[in-house]
Amino acid sequence: MYRYIPVLLALLLAACGSQEVKPTPTACRCAVDAEHPAVPIPEVQKPQLEPKTAEIKIPDYGLLRPANWQDVESIQQDNLVQAWPAWMQSCSALKTKPAWQNVCEIAATMNNPDPVAIQQYFKQYFNVYATTNVDSTDTGMITGYYEPLLKGSPVKTDTYKYPLYSRPDDLITVELASLFPELANKRVRGRVVGTKLIPYYSRSEIDANQSPLQGAELLWVNDPIDLFFLQIQGSGLVVLDNGQQIHVGYADQNGQSYQSIGRVLINRGELSADKASMQGIKNWARNNVDKLQDLLNTNPSYVFFRELPKGLPGPLGALGVPILAERAVAVDPRFIPLGAPIFLATTYPNSSKPLNRLMMAQDTGGAIKGGVRADFFWGAGNEAGKQAGAMKQKGKIWVFLPKEFVLPGLQ
Repeated sequence: MYRYIPVLLALLLAACGSQEVKPTPTACRCAVDAEHPAVPIPEVQKPQLEPKTAEIKIPDYGLLRPANWQDVESIQQDNLVQAWPAWMQSCSALKTKPAWQNVCEIAATMNNPDPVAIQQYFKQYFNVYATTNVDSTDTGMITGYYEPLLKGSPVKTDTYKYPLYSRPDDLITVELASLFPELANKRVRGRVVGTKLIPYYSRSEIDANQSPLQGAELLWVNDPIDLFFLQIQGSGLVVLDNGQQIHVGYADQNGQSYQSIGRVLINRGELSADKASMQGIKNWARNNVDKLQDLLNTNPSYVFFRELPKGLPGPLGALGVPILAERAVAVDPRFIPLGAPIFLATTYPNSSKPLNRLMMAQDTGGAIKGGVRADFFWGAGNEAGKQAGAMKQKGKIWVFLPKEFVLPGLQ
């Protein structure tokens, strides 16, 4: 791996800033280590980086502040019975962790609890914490995501001619912390040519008439813009002509930087800012078929997929469990523990109507950064997509943690 070091530094700016897509647990972010003979390794000269402003170091969960149950009285407006299956999904992943073991064992003994019993359970066995931002404010951005529904085929036809690729065998991932500890959570993706690691193929190269990924097709779909948004969402359902549904999820990404095509359309004067929603972009694409591939190529990032197990009630989130519509959110796991119940107080998309909901923090996303930040999972299909695409609301978040859970700084 060390013979790749000179190239890694050149790739850092392109790859380390790449947007991370919502992962699925068995295929996500795994480094592929090439085997090399054991040879003496010369000392590596670390690069001299430009001076920069020191980043604020915040410990894990360091933006949570103790709160009172009176702060979340509006939880009574929610149908807590609908949230209970999502909590049991969290427990399926958390029950072996010491801080969560007791609360999950108790939950497993509660058969079909009513709303009163559920509320009493959380009040008795959990503490409540308010999330905050770095500047100590308690309000942040709540967006939405969904699971696209596409039409597809296992073979290429005149109708189904746009490939959905599986993870290529020649895609290499290098975790940079193994070379430089200060680059923890940074990685470079590329491919080996000769003795060098070079950037992996961009979207324009992958979508070329003679694609370098021919033979790696997982499925074929009928709509390139739906395929593009599937890559943004990270998972989806592909429906075959015989009615069979194939659940696909994130397998990997090409390491190229993500660029917003909505921002490109705004900068080109093709759409106004208020029209650059997912639906607005789709409408533009339908009316500008001859310009579509050029637009898509402005985003060099490309996502690869794998088929998920049959019979899942929802896509797999970063916690490793199926997430349920309108009961799961993606969060920043540095500030909210994955699997934790949260109470979200926000409003419906493009509305002032309150949306107060007990949710589970079961997913993550590259754009979901900060203490008061969440991505609301609306479910699958076009209606869910409309809600998700329109959601950009202000909101507050409270986190429920077992009384056995010790927060840094509050021991």
